[in-house]
Amino acid sequence: MKAAFSPMLEQLRGLAVEEDGAQIIEYALIIAVVSLTLILAMNVTDLGFAGWLSRVKSCLTTTTCA
Repeated sequence: MKAAFSPMLEQLRGLAVEEDGAQIIEYALIIAVVSLTLILAMNVTDLGFAGWLSRVKSCLTTTTCA
């Protein structure tokens, strides 16, 4: 029975040692901070986030984009 779980335990130990998961989380946090900064910057400008979304919608639905 112990021999059946040995490969699984070795794989779990390998995952615990790898740092790929930590790097993915770091990249996700960087993307989240940059996204929030852009949204806040859009709300400070005259365009605003809602105005930006409506402009994107009009560019996607019409042939001309202003």
